[in-house]
This record gives sequence, C-alpha cells and structure tokens, in this order.
Amino acid sequence: MLRTLLFVPTLVLILPLSAAAQDARPDLPALIECRSDIARLTALAPALEDPLKAVALGWQPLPQANMFMTEYRLARPIRVFGHDTDHIAFSGGSVIALLDLPDPRPLAKQLALETAIDTPAKAMFGKELRSEEIRDTATGKLLIESAVLNVSNVASHPGKTLVGCSYSLDLPEEAPADEAAPPAGTAPPASGAQPG
Repeated sequence: MLRTLLFVPTLVLILPLSAAAQDARPDLPALIECRSDIARLTALAPALEDPLKAVALGWQPLPQANMFMTEYRLARPIRVFGHDTDHIAFSGGSVIALLDLPDPRPLAKQLALETAIDTPAKAMFGKELRSEEIRDTATGKLLIESAVLNVSNVASHPGKTLVGCSYSLDLPEEAPADEAAPPAGTAPPASGAQPG
C-alpha cells in the first residue's frame, strides 16, 4: 500500500478518461473487490479533493483517525465480499471498506490471500489479482497496471477489518527508466511530458 500513497494525483496527469468514466456513479464494491481499474479510481480524484463533491456522491467526510486514510460514511451501505458496510476509506491508490469483523484472518482465508504479517497485534494479507501491460497514450511508454487485494487490521480502528484493492501503474521492472525514449533519428513526443 505504501508505494501507492502519492499515486492518485499523478494518475490525473497521465490517464485521459472518457466522459462516461468521469460522469458515472462510482461502483465502490467493484473498486474494493479489485473488479475495476485504475481509470475508475482516478475518476474519483475530484471527490477526494473537494468535500462538497464527496457529499454530492452521498459520502459524509469523517474525522481522520488514521493519518494514512481519508474516511467517509456512505448514505447507503454497500456489500463487499458478503458483508455490509457504510464505512469506506481511501489511501493513495487503495480503496478500502471497513467491516465490523474483529479478526481479519477468516476473511483472508476465504479469499485465499497470502500472509504478509500475522502477529497477535497485526495481521496483513494480500494477493495480486491482476497485472496487465498498457501503453500510455501521451508518452508511448509501456506500463504495468496491477490490482492487489488486501485484508488487514489497524490499531487506529480496533474491532474492524480493512479490505480493499490497491491499484498501481508502474514501469516494467526489467526496463530502465528511459526505456521509452525514441530511437535515434525519430522525433520526440510533441508534448515532452514525462510520467511521474
């Protein structure tokens, strides 16, 4: 989750969105369950930056109990992995549902997630569900879009299980940072924009 904390503002600059993606009501269960994509998450950036736009979606901003999460109470509960909740949060490239489950382990087992941390105080599980190559339309760079499902607990929210999806967009690991530079003798992209 930490690598995506500052990711959403960058996405706004490099991912052009269709009008349909920008205008559609967000499908929060799909985003949380990793059934959506990074473009749909990016479409929520205006609501995350402007409390009035969040309220227009039926989200009530909540006091920040955890410095890494922006939390909302929903006007209507959503159903995520068989559990109802009206409490969601965002953390960088992650969309999270907070469930009234004191122990995250049964849900992690149900979802067949891998164990990252499992101590009496802290439990964290995850699994990459999707990793796809896409090409940035502005720069021509090859990027990897991935979706990782996470289940955990956190000290700031005792008695809650956090479940959500972390979306990221990265350069391929084997490629150097200048991988997409045009071959000698070809013109550079007109915009000259570089992804962050």
